[in-house]
Amino acid sequence: MSPENRLDPSFPPVNLVLDRIEEIRSHLDNRSGGRTRLLPVTKAFPVEAVLSVLAAGINEVGENYAQELLEKNSQLPQGRVGWHMIGGLQRNKVRHLAGVVNLWQTVDRSSLLDEVAKRDPGARILVQVDPLDGPGKAGCPPSEVEALVARGVDLGLEVAGLMTVGAAGDQEGTRHAFKVLAGLADSLGLPERSMGMTDDMDLAVDMGSTLVRVGRAIFGERQPR
Repeated sequence: MSPENRLDPSFPPVNLVLDRIEEIRSHLDNRSGGRTRLLPVTKAFPVEAVLSVLAAGINEVGENYAQELLEKNSQLPQGRVGWHMIGGLQRNKVRHLAGVVNLWQTVDRSSLLDEVAKRDPGARILVQVDPLDGPGKAGCPPSEVEALVARGVDLGLEVAGLMTVGAAGDQEGTRHAFKVLAGLADSLGLPERSMGMTDDMDLAVDMGSTLVRVGRAIFGERQPR
């Protein structure tokens, strides 16, 4: 199944998407020395977005919503996509996503660790951190990270690293968040640092990101849900 034979009229031309992906990957390679890879995020875009990512030679794709991830996965050949769950996660969604998600990026509390370990034994996870301790923001405080990582390991999960979200419109707050996350990952010996999106990817790369989550710079503005 190719993007050309599944085109949605609301989706940008496939060649444009491929060019954008190649441009961003080249930019990341040059800036990071090959350390940082691109995770395309297809939230609110049709399945053609995923097909375009696959056509560009990338098989990792990020999704924010469980139902949207499952719907897109059902339209694709089994096993083609390494899905990353990057949105806020409710415990009751884990059982539906188990066996489909390759990397759970937003694990931020013990109860969620327990559920992932129960439903998807040995799963790869990232612990989501909120270094800014923002009201209503997802992620555990930095003081709880070490204990959550240890609990995840005890449960048999593969704790690959940490994840965070910057402060929208606040470069210094974002820089602080990325610095804290990188320091925590270093101290715990965790290789994966998922931080940075369209508006702050360069700062994230400079602060040690290994994975940037990008949607708008590839696919354009999202339609309202």
